[in-house]
Amino acid sequence: MKASVMLNAAAMPVTPALVLRPWGVEDVAAVVAAYQDPVLRRWTSSRVETEADGLRWVRAQQRGWATGKRFSFAILDAHSRPAFRQVVGNIVVKDVAPGKPFAEVGYWTVAHARGRGVAAGALEVVTRWAFDTFGADGLERLELLHQVDNPASCRVAQKSRYELDVVLPPAPPQYPLDGHLHVRTHAEVDDDVPPVL
Repeated sequence: MKASVMLNAAAMPVTPALVLRPWGVEDVAAVVAAYQDPVLRRWTSSRVETEADGLRWVRAQQRGWATGKRFSFAILDAHSRPAFRQVVGNIVVKDVAPGKPFAEVGYWTVAHARGRGVAAGALEVVTRWAFDTFGADGLERLELLHQVDNPASCRVAQKSRYELDVVLPPAPPQYPLDGHLHVRTHAEVDDDVPPVL
């Protein structure tokens, strides 16, 4: 799949307008800045501390698009002038394969964007895109996982109508606590029902 997809999330009463596009080398500084946040570092396995780390991270996202298995989008505020749009997060659809009925979604937001509905708005748009793009290849279900001590991710899942499916046991060392597995199915995506943000 070509990495030229651009998605738009319209502003809602509790969410800003957003633009989602694949990551590019112009985003390296924004990635490095985002990863300075201790809250973000707590929930991600990547370590990005230098410009070289940031470039490796961006290149890894680009390889995901090239292989057609991982589709990571930079989330930007939808400023009217593209040159002034700021990166406010990341959202990814991963482990996509033809004939495979499920894939996983994940996201993070930068510190100053939290609590503004950015993750929920981006998740709604990416959910629809994923089912529209991969549904004909067999994608029936998107899964969202988070550790139980991450209530913000749980709220994002609930706002985006990802139902809690099961509580997963710990898997140390990477997942030392129980996890929540939230699910949304292709059948549940209905263009006439707006998300509860």
